Amino acid sequence: MVKRREPTARQMRLATELRRLREAAGLTSRQAAALLGVAPAQITHIESALAGVSEQRVRRLASHYACTDSEFVDALVAMATDRTRGWWEEYRGLLPTSFLDLSELNHHAAFRRDVAVLYVPGLLQTEAYARAVFSSRVPELPADELELRVRHRMEGQDIRIPYELVIHEAALRIRVADRAASRAQLVKLLDVSAADNITLRVIPLDLDGFARAASTMTYVGGPVTKLDTVVRDVPQGSAFIDSEAQLGAFRARFRKVEAVSLDAARSRDFIGRLTKEL
Repeated sequence: MVKRREPTARQMRLATELRRLREAAGLTSRQAAALLGVAPAQITHIESALAGVSEQRVRRLASHYACTDSEFVDALVAMATDRTRGWWEEYRGLLPTSFLDLSELNHHAAFRRDVAVLYVPGLLQTEAYARAVFSSRVPELPADELELRVRHRMEGQDIRIPYELVIHEAALRIRVADRAASRAQLVKLLDVSAADNITLRVIPLDLDGFARAASTMTYVGGPVTKLDTVVRDVPQGSAFIDSEAQLGAFRARFRKVEAVSLDAARSRDFIGRLTKEL
């Protein structure tokens, strides 16, 4: 058995879900191995994403773990048997792994919801905006890595899934570059918001009682609700959150933020007015 050196976030998620199923069934890894007829070390490797697992074994494990959610099991099988080598693989070894993991997550997403308070989300950034954001890093990035990050960001902006964005006025007004770049960014937001699969809502600065400034998040829908993921920025890159309790809390948080935002039509008018001010 060949061990993986660096499992992707998607492979880690499959491993985590199989471990959760085993623990919910009250079985040890040694007991699970005995049911499968393999060495205990193989269960350990599967549950740490150091080894792959076949469709047959995923279904056998799910049966031994008394999992009756067929849609969930089918989704796990799809994750186990997926051999996609996406466009992001071109950047492996060149960019931090979190960049690639988020690209893979987006590729397999059923939908995406963002709450943005200080920055325009990467999916909708212009090249000038993205370059300004990456250029602000301390210490500064080498020129070649800066250009790689910008190119990776632009390449990952093919939005085909339902996408909901709630963005605060602060993110629209902060000039990460100059006035021209800010205006071009607002124009891009207006353009993409006209797409049928994209819903953009704005939270104005003069809203009373908005205490959810820390609600910045990326919520990515999986093939089933149990496989949704929340992504949050951390100093080391991105943190992937997938516990059911936290996912439920983030779903509720998104709806609360959405409820106080302007509707799509008023949001477009709002951005249009800001564009004319620049």
